[in-house]
Amino acid sequence: MTLLAETSSVMNKTRELCAAIAADEHFAKLQGAVERFLSDDGARLMYQTVHQRGEELHQKQHSGVKLAPTEIREFEAARDALMSNEVASAFLDAQDELESLQKTIGKYVNMTLELGRVPTEQDIAESEKGGCCGGGCGCH
Repeated sequence: MTLLAETSSVMNKTRELCAAIAADEHFAKLQGAVERFLSDDGARLMYQTVHQRGEELHQKQHSGVKLAPTEIREFEAARDALMSNEVASAFLDAQDELESLQKTIGKYVNMTLELGRVPTEQDIAESEKGGCCGGGCGCH
C-alpha cells in the first residue's frame, strides 16, 4: 500500500485534518466573510478596480515610468475606500488568515518530509530565519 492509497493512515489523517478545519468555528467565520464578499457585487467591483489599478501602476513603475502624484493619490483614495468597505475589509482579512493557515500547514508537512520526523518548535523557528540551515535545503 502506498502513502496515497485511499485507505492509508496518511490519507485517513489528511481527511481528519480537513474535517477539523471544516468544523472549526473560526474557519466558518472566515468562510462566511469570503462568501459575503463573493455575493456583494459592489465590494467585488471595488476590489477588482483597486487590484487592476495597482497592477497597472506597478507595471508602469517597473518599466521605469515615474508615477504622477495624482495617480498615486487616486489609487490611495480608492484603496482607502476599499478598506473602509466592511465586506471587502473582512474578505481581505479572511483571505490573509486563510493563506497563513495554508502556509503554516504546508510548512509543517514539507518539514516533515525533509526531516523524516515531526518538526519541533525549534525547527520551525529556525526555518523562519531563512538561509540554507533555515529549512528548505534538507541540511538538517
